[in-house]
Amino acid sequence: MFINNLNPSILKIGFIEVRWYSLAYIFGILIGFYYAKSLIKKYWFQDNINIHTFDNFLSYAILGIILGGRFGYIVFYNFNYYFNNPTKIFYIWEGGMSFHGGVIGIIVATALFAKKNKIKFLNLTDITCCVAPIGIFLGRIANFINGELYGKKTLNNYGVIFPKIDMEPRHPSQLYEALLEGVLLFLILNITLKYKKKLFKGEISCYFLTIYSIFRIFSEFFREPDTQIGYIYSFFSLGMILSIIYLIIGLISFAILKNESFK
Repeated sequence: MFINNLNPSILKIGFIEVRWYSLAYIFGILIGFYYAKSLIKKYWFQDNINIHTFDNFLSYAILGIILGGRFGYIVFYNFNYYFNNPTKIFYIWEGGMSFHGGVIGIIVATALFAKKNKIKFLNLTDITCCVAPIGIFLGRIANFINGELYGKKTLNNYGVIFPKIDMEPRHPSQLYEALLEGVLLFLILNITLKYKKKLFKGEISCYFLTIYSIFRIFSEFFREPDTQIGYIYSFFSLGMILSIIYLIIGLISFAILKNESFK
């Protein structure tokens, strides 16, 4: 049985500290960005998306993800704590990012960039959704290293002990999410992009929202709810409720966009 004594820090010299969590975001964004450029050359060349113009999207994406993710975590998950400790809002390296908030942030950033550069919004969201699982995968691995977002207790021999929590074996829910929301979601979206003959604008984005939400809802059954919130109702955690909302949005968006594409 694995005991998670992993050090969240790669390097610490005085007040200088490099953490896996920070590197996960940095590499997730950079790898995703360069992969996105290769996708544009292969699949979106007819939409006149200038690669050099797309380079400027990186700064928009970073701000959208970080500001949206952090804002979402503060508002959705831990408002009272940050209200009483406002300086902690800026301690991003300690963790505390919300996927659902990050989605809102990247949508706003993408809308602003698309309008400024006269690029179709849904083309940009489709490109972003194809590469987003890369960052999600690395982020969940960082969650595992940090020993946060841990799972419920289990008697299975693949349970993991998180000594910072207790000495009981628990589901490595972070790894479940890394595989589902990262690896499997990436494969589904990119195989669909490659082999489906005709995709309407926004279709990949709808698949991303709906499939991610399904995987997240499933994973929440193995994950302990946030201690400061607990369950909202019965076995429904906040992450599950937000994912249900996003699932509904994804399905409605799919129906609307598909209908529009056949007009």
